[in-house]
Amino acid sequence: MIKTIEEVEEQFAGEGYIADHTLATTIYLAIALGKPIFLEGEPGVGKTEVAKVMAQILETDLIRLQCYEGLDANTALYEWNYPRQMLELRLEEARGIQKEEIGHNIFSEEFLLKRPLLRAIQEGDENPPVLLIDEVDRSDEEFEAFLLEVLSDFQITIPEIGTISAKKVPFVVLTSNRTRELHDALKRRCLYLWIDYPTFKKEMDIVGSRVPGIKEELAQQVCGFMQLMRTRDFYKRPGVAETIDWALALMALNIDDLDQKTVDSTLGCVLKYKEDIEKVQEDGLPQIIEKARMLKDRALKAKA
Repeated sequence: MIKTIEEVEEQFAGEGYIADHTLATTIYLAIALGKPIFLEGEPGVGKTEVAKVMAQILETDLIRLQCYEGLDANTALYEWNYPRQMLELRLEEARGIQKEEIGHNIFSEEFLLKRPLLRAIQEGDENPPVLLIDEVDRSDEEFEAFLLEVLSDFQITIPEIGTISAKKVPFVVLTSNRTRELHDALKRRCLYLWIDYPTFKKEMDIVGSRVPGIKEELAQQVCGFMQLMRTRDFYKRPGVAETIDWALALMALNIDDLDQKTVDSTLGCVLKYKEDIEKVQEDGLPQIIEKARMLKDRALKAKA
């Protein structure tokens, strides 16, 4: 069990995730109080990665529920394995079992397809799992209300079996890209944290941790360029994931210094929409690269 906020920071850093003091405090309190964490922020800032790192630190399973429009309770909780139930009925008939006895066992756990929420409740008697409810803002309001009930009691009732309660409450992380506002009742049951794009210094630390061997000058240029990209009016601004991908791509190409040709040929690592790429190219890559270097220099002076 993690005992201090500083230990959270150290453990996360050991897994290659640079957690600031606010995030480390939120995680520590979630563990101490047994409350879910609700992480909100732009795509690519590391919200999902928090749950993955927590599972590694706690040495437990990560159970992920990916939310989407139309997600219902059956898909999230459980379903009956109807093909197997029908096969069991036919086998019982073939065995000559009395008619009134046929089918008495088909609504047991043996024929249950356990989905993420049921698995999170049932598994981990000794070491509860980490339950990641990813992009909850993509689900419907009806599912949000159902999720509120599950997170309140951590128990579900299966009519054919009965009530199943969690012996130990799982560590829960909910993420949202804020494509829609969620009900206050759900947020009230969680510790809330907005994760923003990293500062230049923090992004340098992230690149140094996740891209071993990168030269400091190149890392500074990459982070300066990415900081500048996030000030522009794009359809999709690049996140930390794109920074890491781009740095790894530049390392694979043996690049030590950014120039127009290199940036132009690798823009697909940074921007994911044709319109955004065209906008950058129209504005002039040499000027943007120079502005990124100036931004990097100002950040280094401020640090000094």
